[in-house]
Amino acid sequence: METRMNNEIAVLRQGLTGQRPVDEAVLTSAAILSDRLEMLKRSSPLFEAVSFSPEVEAMMAQQLTAVAN
Repeated sequence: METRMNNEIAVLRQGLTGQRPVDEAVLTSAAILSDRLEMLKRSSPLFEAVSFSPEVEAMMAQQLTAVAN
């Protein structure tokens, strides 16, 4: 699982840095990592304040807006 998570992080990082287009793979990686973060938040109060960077939040919001339009 650790290798898979590292892959999701790498794909997301590549999308954020422009090494790859923000495509379905990048958005899927962001969604998977978001789900995992929510599971961590539910499992322990230690993770309550953990969140994505403003850049990731903006990328995800931009894609949701594009889909809604």
